[in-house]
Amino acid sequence: MKYKISLFLLLIFVLNSCQNEDEKRRAENAKEAKKNEIIFNNINKAWTFIDEPINEVAEQKVSSWAEWRDFLKEIGDKPRKTIGAFQKKSAAISKKALALNNNIPIEFNVPQIKSRISILITKVEMMDLFINLNTIPDKKVTFLIGEINKELISLERQMDQVVAKSKIPKEEGEEDFLKMLDTTRAIPNSNTVPVPPMQSNINKKLPTVD
Repeated sequence: MKYKISLFLLLIFVLNSCQNEDEKRRAENAKEAKKNEIIFNNINKAWTFIDEPINEVAEQKVSSWAEWRDFLKEIGDKPRKTIGAFQKKSAAISKKALALNNNIPIEFNVPQIKSRISILITKVEMMDLFINLNTIPDKKVTFLIGEINKELISLERQMDQVVAKSKIPKEEGEEDFLKMLDTTRAIPNSNTVPVPPMQSNINKKLPTVD
């Protein structure tokens, strides 16, 4: 009889323990879901990129530079509903950003533009890294969205400056002067005194006259 009572009490204890564990698990799941909801809302609210060119030069390149056009199109397409959708979109944006190194128009294939592209790519890759962590640091992701927008503006302004500078007419005679400099660099210095070759018979005896 005592054995049955002990077994019954043990069974009740086990059932209560399981019930407590279930309640604890449900509470933790609810807490995690609430946390993920806050992260999603913060990222969703901040996810707005400058997908329209800010000046005429950048707008003109939309038609002639395919990689630039594709990048702007990618950042303009906002994901919806889940954090997973944002993660996929972030990866797609990173891929399009890397492609900006390809087929850069001749007038933009200069250090000023290439450095801006490099910085933009770095910021995009950082965003992609953070948004794919197990615990997403939403503040860092939203901060990087703002940084990417700043780099986009900086890049487009640099484009405008490069084109504006190329339109400035050279002063009269400047082009001929530059050509002359290139030519004179190729001409050896005529003031250098040539060194005569060593006489091979310097140690030979001079012929004697009988």
